[in-house]
Amino acid sequence: MVNWYAIYTKPGAEDSATRLLTNAGIETFNPKIRIRKYVRKKFTEVIEQLFPSYIFASFDPGTHGHMIKYTRGVRYVVGKEYPLVVPPEMIEAIRERMEDGVVKPEREKFETGDRVLIKEGPFKDFYGIFERNLSGRERVVILLEALFCRVEIERFSIKKD
Repeated sequence: MVNWYAIYTKPGAEDSATRLLTNAGIETFNPKIRIRKYVRKKFTEVIEQLFPSYIFASFDPGTHGHMIKYTRGVRYVVGKEYPLVVPPEMIEAIRERMEDGVVKPEREKFETGDRVLIKEGPFKDFYGIFERNLSGRERVVILLEALFCRVEIERFSIKKD
């Protein structure tokens, strides 16, 4: 019976395993996400795997299980004795959030007074209090708890505590 299954790949082999399985006639899904990262003292937009080392494939384990297991880059199909079925609703939910082939992350909403943790950048692992968004920019103002001062940082580099 054809269902969606999660496939665990070797690190960095998601794209090549997807390509090989697609060429073999297996429907695959390899979701990616666009995120902002702090790299070399500045923020840049990068596209990464939504689920590193995992891809999804729709197949019949009895017919294609052996071929998939021995595809270059594949470690195993997730599930001990029997592959675990991924609900098609989950695949559809991810696809609905895609824009131009890439998952668009939902922006976290912050209210004045929210305690936030800085995830990256020069103030990584510092806590602060959210003060306000800066209009027309992807930056915010927070009050750093450790230094008792206001700083302006990238919106994507904080999360609620």
